[in-house]
Amino acid sequence: MQSFHEWYNQHKNNCTCGREHEPLPTEVFEIGSGILEKLPPFLNKKQLSRPHVVYDKHTKKAAGEAVETLLDKAGINYTVSLVPENEQEDVLADEHAIMHVLVEAPAEADCMIAVGAGTLHDITRFASYKMGIPFLSVPTAPSVDGFNSKGAPIVMNKVKKTYQTQAPIGLFAEIDILVEAPQAMVAAGFADMLGKYTSLADWKFSRLTADEPFCDASYHMTKEALENCVNHAEKIAVRDAAGMEYLIAALIQSGMAMSLFGHSHPASAAEHHLSHFWEMKFLKEDRKQLLHGEKVGAACGIIAEHYHNNKQWIIDNSPAKEQNSVADILEEIPSGEEVRRILKLVGGKTTAEELGIAQSWVEEGLQEAHHIRDRHTMLRLLNEQKRASNT
Repeated sequence: MQSFHEWYNQHKNNCTCGREHEPLPTEVFEIGSGILEKLPPFLNKKQLSRPHVVYDKHTKKAAGEAVETLLDKAGINYTVSLVPENEQEDVLADEHAIMHVLVEAPAEADCMIAVGAGTLHDITRFASYKMGIPFLSVPTAPSVDGFNSKGAPIVMNKVKKTYQTQAPIGLFAEIDILVEAPQAMVAAGFADMLGKYTSLADWKFSRLTADEPFCDASYHMTKEALENCVNHAEKIAVRDAAGMEYLIAALIQSGMAMSLFGHSHPASAAEHHLSHFWEMKFLKEDRKQLLHGEKVGAACGIIAEHYHNNKQWIIDNSPAKEQNSVADILEEIPSGEEVRRILKLVGGKTTAEELGIAQSWVEEGLQEAHHIRDRHTMLRLLNEQKRASNT
């Protein structure tokens, strides 16, 4: 089986986009049973002797205690941060959590270890970057595609912004831990991958209509990861070892595509903008947060439906020379009904209503979410061109 590095380098070396692509920043990807035991030897190899371990109360039980036991056995001195929950019983990647880790991490710490899912990784990624030290990834649930990316979505003053920081130098995905992850988190990871249906379409659209930067290699890496994930939906649904390996591999490959391109364009567009819009609504009302992937999955179905319902308008308002190509892009997007059917296979919530998101927020998001990022998505075209034509 082709290794992640071989897969990455094959795409990088065959790329014709003209951009300068960096070598893969993550040195090792370890996936399987008993993988955590490889963590201390890797630290020793890298001459990292003072790791700072970051987890929350749930991920401490899932894998943090096992990591500590292995570090103890190896005679490695370490410190820990248990990131607290807020009043809504959420752990957020916000200024409070980041400051908590920065205050507790000793000055002599030479690396950090993120033990958790997306939020714990974002906190650790940002904090370690600010300290100028590397970090390592220990996923506890296959719930997001950001484990090995450089982007850190951080909430500041209840507004989310993505900062380009650093990827982990090593990733250790223990399958025996991942198969025990809650079904909702497995479905969230699967849903995060489904979001690539619309993110890839938006990326191709922005390239054609706004000359935004594009990379064929990153595009095909993401598309391949998406298709491999969807093709094994039934195995992922039963949460056995094989299914978890397919899912975590797809999530890692999506993260690699973002690393290759240097930004999140391959994996994040209108569906993520709508998800972030809802998230900030929740923050402003001090409501308990939803899983990132849950929102992305529901948003993908809504965006797909929105694009198909406005298909001819999008085509007609695209540059004349690109209209046939835009029509082809729209044909590649599955219907909203099909997105929801696939997501339901793995037990995911498929609609905003199931997530407790009001229809008014859906409608408002479809009109305002394009402001979240400065990208020329089809959602931006629909809103800006329609508003211009009505004035």
